[in-house]
Amino acid sequence: MSRVYIFDTTLRDGEQTPGVSLNVEEKLEIARQLARLQVDVIEAGFPVASPGDFAATKAIAAEIKGPVIAALARATARDIEQAAAALQQAPKPLIHTFIATSPIHMEYKLRKKPEEVLKMAEEAVRCARGFAPDVEFSAEDATRSDWAFLAEVLSAAIEAGATRINVPDTVGYATPGEYRKLIGYLKEKVRGIEHSRVSVHCHNDLGMAVANSLAALEAGANQVECTINGLGERAGNASLEEIVMALATRQDIYGLQTSIRTEQIYRTSRLVSSLTGVPVQPNKAIIGENAFAHEAGIHQDGFLKARSTYEIMTPQSVGLPQSRLVLGKHSGRHAFRERLRELGYILTDQDLEKAFQRFIDLADKKKEVSDRDLEALLKEELITIPESFTLDYLHVSSGNRTVPTATVRLVWGEKHLEEAACGSGPLDAVYRAIDRASGLMVQLESYSLQAVTGGKDALGEVTVRIAANGSGYIGRGVSTDIIEASAKAYVHALNKLVDDRGRDLGQGKQAWEQGKQAREGV
Repeated sequence: MSRVYIFDTTLRDGEQTPGVSLNVEEKLEIARQLARLQVDVIEAGFPVASPGDFAATKAIAAEIKGPVIAALARATARDIEQAAAALQQAPKPLIHTFIATSPIHMEYKLRKKPEEVLKMAEEAVRCARGFAPDVEFSAEDATRSDWAFLAEVLSAAIEAGATRINVPDTVGYATPGEYRKLIGYLKEKVRGIEHSRVSVHCHNDLGMAVANSLAALEAGANQVECTINGLGERAGNASLEEIVMALATRQDIYGLQTSIRTEQIYRTSRLVSSLTGVPVQPNKAIIGENAFAHEAGIHQDGFLKARSTYEIMTPQSVGLPQSRLVLGKHSGRHAFRERLRELGYILTDQDLEKAFQRFIDLADKKKEVSDRDLEALLKEELITIPESFTLDYLHVSSGNRTVPTATVRLVWGEKHLEEAACGSGPLDAVYRAIDRASGLMVQLESYSLQAVTGGKDALGEVTVRIAANGSGYIGRGVSTDIIEASAKAYVHALNKLVDDRGRDLGQGKQAWEQGKQAREGV
């Protein structure tokens, strides 16, 4: 297969992302990782732009071995001299010089005529070749340039010594079909192009940077300039990981290969995100948090039967250990059972169904149910006692200028027991109401609340200890609502008390009636 060269410009164009500024050590750390990723070219910076950029480019040139180290320079002698000085210690230096060729840039930005731009391009390339054997020339805003003039400028650059020519879609204006035609046109019209590497550099203003880059490769380009996570000016650049994995996954279409160690992609992405402070969107292709995550029950079922049903590449191929089944309200029993099995829980069909219904109830309240959530639910579900009382209804009213009140309804067999009470706080009111409804005389000895997971929708796990007739009983309750969790824990402890006394349903009803009469002073 034909080879595609990966020119990484994360440290130059990527650093131009608004709000991003990397120091020398941070740039070095990223450059080391890019070398592990085995990119062909690292564009280390724009040396004339600042002393920091010069120092970072110089440090990378001195330390990093393997990739070609490039430095950017405008088509001026001063810029090129600074780039050459920064690259002095690089084993494989590349001076990348550029000038705009579109009518709008020449008129309003450069204020120069086409013939002046043509001359500056030639002189810049000759100057750069005096310092380095490898020179790239870029025609800025190439896709909005006159095609005949663009071909003339690129021909002159090659004749002056450019070893690589770049055709940038600087403002992300091109469409894939249009860009493919432009590259095809230049392959025919540019003199000496067969002796030069043809590079493309696409921006993502219309969301087509990767599509345009792939279209250019189909037309005969053999170098792609891109960034990790698609960082860059405005909407960013073509994303390295998307281009590389598109070529790797669809070799049947492109028949092209790169030198990239794809298993290093995820690690590189996370490093760049951490040092730049730019998070990766969850649904980002290849390296987003959800790229290998499955929540829908139909998808999970198919995935568990054959991974290829819903994954066109493996997570391991980009450096992730495994795919992720996200348990949420769209998940099915198959994924639920599989996750429990991975956690070490083997349930009977009956227990699984009970646990699944509890899970669905929780999933309606939480966006995602974690492993710790599941374990908390299973502790309640698997360590079971007869439910003499069940909490059917709970309403609490509380505030800094309101007397806390609670209304609860317990179900005891076929009987609904509803009571209300006031308290010093919402929990005190709930527990007093439960006491009145149950008719049981108990003392609350301890209460603890712990967040099972983080976040605003975290499960709260409440543990209470009650005492009655010299015996103690511990109850647990779990819910995203801590008042509900507290009530469930208290009822759980009451059920243990009732179970310990060995009351059947009739005896329980009698005890409740006697307790209620005692409370009312009858």
